[in-house]
Formats: sequence, C-alpha cells, structure tokens
Amino acid sequence: MKTRRLVYSAVLLMFMAMSLTISAQQKTSLKDAYQGCFLVGAALNPSEFAGENPRNYALITSQFNTISPENVLKWEVIHPKPDTYNFALGDQYVEFGQKHHMFIIGHTLVWHAQTPRWVFEDEKGNPLTREALLQRLHDHIQTVVGHYKGKVNGWDVVNEVLNEDGTLRQSPWMKIIGEDYIQKAFEFAHAADPQAQLYYNDYSLENEAKRKGALDLVKKLKAKGVPITGVGLQDHFGMEWPSAQQLDTTISEFGQLGVKVMITELDVDVLPETKGSQTADVSLNIAADPKLNPYAGGLPDAMQQKLAQRYAELFATYAKHCGVVTRVTFWGVTDADSWKNNWPVRGRTNYPLLFDRSALPKPAFQAVIEAAPKKTM
Repeated sequence: MKTRRLVYSAVLLMFMAMSLTISAQQKTSLKDAYQGCFLVGAALNPSEFAGENPRNYALITSQFNTISPENVLKWEVIHPKPDTYNFALGDQYVEFGQKHHMFIIGHTLVWHAQTPRWVFEDEKGNPLTREALLQRLHDHIQTVVGHYKGKVNGWDVVNEVLNEDGTLRQSPWMKIIGEDYIQKAFEFAHAADPQAQLYYNDYSLENEAKRKGALDLVKKLKAKGVPITGVGLQDHFGMEWPSAQQLDTTISEFGQLGVKVMITELDVDVLPETKGSQTADVSLNIAADPKLNPYAGGLPDAMQQKLAQRYAELFATYAKHCGVVTRVTFWGVTDADSWKNNWPVRGRTNYPLLFDRSALPKPAFQAVIEAAPKKTM
C-alpha cells in the first residue's frame, strides 16, 4: 500500500509538472484570464476528485477555481433508500474543493430525473400525499444541505422544471405537490444554509418560449421573497445554435431581473445535429448511425478552427456581461470524459471541450484565452 501511494504521488507530481510547463507555454490559465470577470470551472467525476486520475487532477487544479459534481450529490446517489444517505463520495468531492480553495457547487436537490421511484411512494407503493412528499422534500434538503453547510457555496436547488414551451413540467413533484414545490425547495435550502447561494438551473433557455417561462418563474419567486440568487444556463450548445444574439439577450433579460447568471454545464457539440440538438433531456436516446459519427478517427483541423471560433464567440458574449455572469463551468474536463460521447447517441466520438483526450489544450483553449477582457495596468 505504501509503495502504491509513493508511485501515485510520483505520477501526480509528474503530471503537475507537465501542467505547469503547459501553463507556462500558454502564459496564462483559464481562471487567471477571467479573474475579476467570472469564475471558470468544470464538472468532476469521482476518479478526478478522488485522485485516481492524476493527469486530470493536475489540469483541474491549474485551470479552474470552481467545481461542480457530475452525479455524486444527485438524489439517487446520495439518498438511495428512505433511511440511507451515502455521503462518502460527496465528502471526497467537497474536500477536494476545499483543499484547492475552490468555489464549490452542489448539484442538484430537486429534479425529475435520477430520483428514485420510492421518493414519490408510500411503503405500499401508492403515491404520497402532498403533505408527505413535502415532508420528504424538506427532510432530504435539510439533511443534504445541512451536512455541507458552510462548505458548499452554491446549490442548484431546482433543475429543469420547464417544458420547451415555457410551461411547468408535469413531473411527480408537480402532480403531487403543485407548483409551489419550487418555492418550498428554495425556502428549505435557505433554512438549511442561509449563507449558500441558491440557483434555478435549466437548458435551452436561449429559446424565446422557454426563456419567457423561466423569466416569469423568477419574477414570481422574487415577488414572494423567495431567496433565489441566480439562474443557471446549462449551455449545451451546437456549432450553430444558439446565435450570439440569442445568448446575449438571454443573459441581459435575466440580469434585468436582478439575479446573477451562471453558465453551468457548457459544452459545444461538433457532431451532426439530431432531433435533440436543442435539448439536454437525459431520457433522449437516438439509434446509432455511422453518419452521425463522422470523426471517429479524430477531429479535422478545419473543424478544430471552427470550434475555436465558436468558443471565442461564446466567451466574448459571456465577458460582455462581467458582473452579471459570475461563473462559467464546463460539463467535463477533457473530451474523453464528456457525456456527449454517449448522448443522445451512444458510442460516438465527440470533441465538445477545450482539452483533448490526452488532456492537451485544443485551439479552442487559446481562442477562449484571447477572448478574455484585456486587463489594464
């Protein structure tokens, strides 16, 4: 065991040295380039925050100053059975963030997906009453947020409650409790940790109908005095959608409501569009087709440059709203780690992030650095 630890430490030091060399060659990191404008981060999987992936570990610590968990704080992982909470992975994630002085995000407290069926049922399998489900929601939030009180800086309290037309999704939460479950979730989270920032998080808010629904939701919450800090734009984008103007309008309109805007799950899909190109619905599953996987052997240079241009456009828009946009988080660290390799079509080879499968910076990385606001002396 001691030998294994020594080998791991040596490997980690090697990758950290490589990361420092790369950073020196690049002259700056993502977090330094946008210092004073917004935080830059990534969503992590257990191998990264538990120290099992030294290459990514070194990359994360050199480039980012905020982290999100891909799955370890979702209900099915942290609260799999009525009387069982599994904090081990969540604790490792938080300890990693604390060790490296990062702004730590909790994701997510209330969602229609990755929530066990038992949450909505009594011991006989019948649907819970409104009062019973509210109590279950309260107890879950109080336990999880309370466990990380003073450690997790911000929570995605409510996730993806809107349909594409801006109406409220008819999830079990909505059907059993009614639309005030959203308000209650924020109030429960605030009571559990009054200092934590609290967010509403969703995808495709750049589309007008859905954005209008989200704007109306935020207005209603604020009118009732609900403690909502900001809105998370997931920003699972393609090469064409949304336009820079759609993105700019979206950020501006939420900013006008007096809430902050966080870019919470950024990636750019370079593969051919599918019918799910403007959604991030995790239930979507499209049959495999070789025509939908044209870059299995590598991304051509021409596409690398197009991706770089796309990322430059996005970050120029984010930087335009320094002060309103407070955080930009990528959903994954390298192309190898991205969920886009298996969604909405399984087994594809995608290239949606700034670092390639060897954890080396792509042209898009430098484009993002160059899009940062120029600092004056």
